[in-house]
This record gives sequence, structure tokens and C-alpha cells, in this order.
Amino acid sequence: MVELVDVPVPEGPGSPGWDAFVAFTEIENATQVAAYGTRDVEIAAAELLPHYRDPHEEVRWIAAREGDRIVGRISVQRTLEAPETGFAELQVRPGHERRGIGRALADRLDALAAELALTKLITYVPSAPGDAGDERLVPPTGAGSVSLADRGTRFLLARGWRLEQVERGSRFALPADPAALASLRADAEEHAAGYRLHTWIGLTPEPMRDGMAELMARMTTDAPTAGLEEPPETWDAARVLENETRLSEGRDFVTTVAEHTASGRLAGMTWFSVPAGSAPVRQWDTIVRTEDRGHRLGMLLKAANLQALQERFPGRRSVVTWNAEENRHMLAVNEAIGFMPMGYDGAWRKDLG
Repeated sequence: MVELVDVPVPEGPGSPGWDAFVAFTEIENATQVAAYGTRDVEIAAAELLPHYRDPHEEVRWIAAREGDRIVGRISVQRTLEAPETGFAELQVRPGHERRGIGRALADRLDALAAELALTKLITYVPSAPGDAGDERLVPPTGAGSVSLADRGTRFLLARGWRLEQVERGSRFALPADPAALASLRADAEEHAAGYRLHTWIGLTPEPMRDGMAELMARMTTDAPTAGLEEPPETWDAARVLENETRLSEGRDFVTTVAEHTASGRLAGMTWFSVPAGSAPVRQWDTIVRTEDRGHRLGMLLKAANLQALQERFPGRRSVVTWNAEENRHMLAVNEAIGFMPMGYDGAWRKDLG
């Protein structure tokens, strides 16, 4: 018999809730690997936990236990700025499907959403590619699709969710050709007069934190989110420092920013999460301010950051990243660098009340 139990967010390895979180991470990794067909999408529990310990967010976890084993889980995160929107995850351990566990978890998720007075849920779900003849579901953006034969797609539709966006997961094999990166950077630099780059390893230097805060806030308003209507966030220098300090547990960062020399403002940025050991690198945010676009800063930032990554952290096998399918400019930059599609996520919304 399956029992649904609340699980605390652990302080760290060995603290209350840690064993459950390790099981959650195992389920997450198994689900991702099954959808994407590569272990490059796996993430260690110690690397993932700091994302759930953001003081600007509230997190609720519920585990589905069968005896002593966790066979499924749900989580809901919401920001303190926009408590009416919940970001949800629902996963069943592979091999335990078709036993009513997903339905029980979905019922509990709906009840939890009501308890938290949420008006909207958002979830990102990896979609199996399906067969060539499958009927497809296309989001309102018209960019990308998911297979209607996919069990997850059918489950979400039956539970009242609607597909709003498709995200592409991409992989770049390392090492990169140094000459190719240098050529891409040189070509971009010819179009970027009036801008200069700054690159660093680790935490953002204090003089750059205000500018980084502005760019992080822009990530929540300028990045394409289709009909998800993800809430904006307020950032300042103190939040940048807290966020990076918390996330730096067990990993390093490689960051490159473009400064508009005439005004001194940061026009754009990109950064890598570099886990401890030899795990693949994760491309995190990349953004160029709307008023600074048209100067190939996206390519300049990414090429320069890849150069810094290879110089400081040789031996990694890949970089993985996700982008909205309608974000053709950023996908074109990635494709020119050599990123290859590895799979797709559906971004789903459920209105409540």
C-alpha cells in the first residue's frame, strides 16, 4: 500500500529529510535519463539541494512511500513575491507506473494547491520523442510539439493542464575546437564596438553585483515564457551574493558579462554551473538587454565563456542547456557554436479556483 507523507527540506547531508531527498533525486535522474537518453542530464543530490533552500521561496515536498521505499514524489515551490503561483513537480519512479501512484499524487497536488490558495500551477515535464507517425500537440506559440502518444502528455491533459511552451534540451560536446571558438568570438567582436567583456570564476565581484541584479531581474521579465506568465522577481546586490553563495556549495561558476562602455551598465551576461568532480557543465542564464541587442553580444558572451571554461576546467565532457523553442535567436547562437538537440520538455499550466 502506498502512503503519502510530508517530507522536510533537509539542511544538508545526514539531516532530517536527507534520505528522502536522495530518493527524490534518484527518481528525477531516472526520469530525465529515460526521456533524454543520456546520463549527462543527471544531477547529484548535494548539487541540487541548494536550489530548494532559497530564502525567497517556500517549498513543500510530499513522498509516496511503499513500505520503506519512496516510489514517487511531488513538490511545490512558490516565491514570497508571488505566492499565488506554484511551480510543481510530480514524478513516479520508473517501473512503478500504472499502479495508481501518479493519480494519488496528482490528487494530493490539487489538494495542496488549494491549501496554499494557489491560482496557478506550472510544471516542466520531459516528453518522450514518440514515433514518426504520432499525432502531435503544438503549444500556442507554434514552436515545437509533444507526442500525444506520450503517457505523460495524456496524463496532464486528463488532469486539466494545458501545454503553453516547448523547451529544447541541447548538448555541446567538449572539448571545443579552440580555433572555432576564437573565430566565432572574433566575428562577434567586429559587431560589438562600444562593449567590453569581463570574465570571472566563482562569486560575482562586488562592483558588478548591482548590474548582475538588474540582469537577473530581466531574466524573469524578458525571457520568453509564452502563456505561462511566470511572475517577475526583484533582485538586488545582496540577493545576488546570497544566491551565488548558497548555490556555490559543491560547484564553481564561470561568468562573462558585457559592459556598455559609454554608460557603464551591464548589457548582458552568461554563466556556467561547474559541478565538483567531472560531471557535465550546466549552462545557466544567458541574457542581453533589449536595448543592447543587435550587436551579436549573445554569441560574444557564449564564445568567451566557453573559452574561459576550457582554460579553467579542462576535461569536462559536455555542456547541457535548455531554451524555449520560440527563442530562435538564442537557439541559432547555440546551433552555430555546435549544440545539438537531445530532447524536449513540455511547459504546462493549470489554472485553479
